[in-house]
Amino acid sequence: MLPDHAAIEEEAAVPELPFTLDMPCKVADFLRTTELGPAERAALDQGATVRRGQGYTLRVSAVPAVHRRHLARCQLLDGGQSVPAVPAQRKARREYGNPVSALMP
Repeated sequence: MLPDHAAIEEEAAVPELPFTLDMPCKVADFLRTTELGPAERAALDQGATVRRGQGYTLRVSAVPAVHRRHLARCQLLDGGQSVPAVPAQRKARREYGNPVSALMP
């Protein structure tokens, strides 16, 4: 064995595995109205809709980095200086944010 080749293999990046998370409809609807990158848009488009009472959840399968970018774009749902906070939107973002935060290293 050549020691140079072993060092290269150890430094190779390990690809992230996709995780499937349920995204509340308020978060999914908000994200569909924003400008997203190709990976984020593809994850939303490929999500499976699961009916829940009056609304739905979107079952999204993506790598943790895409989930984190989705969550970052949803910061406006918590309200801001010029945008009033709607309790249902804040709760929806929190419900999606908790499992996304658990994915972080």
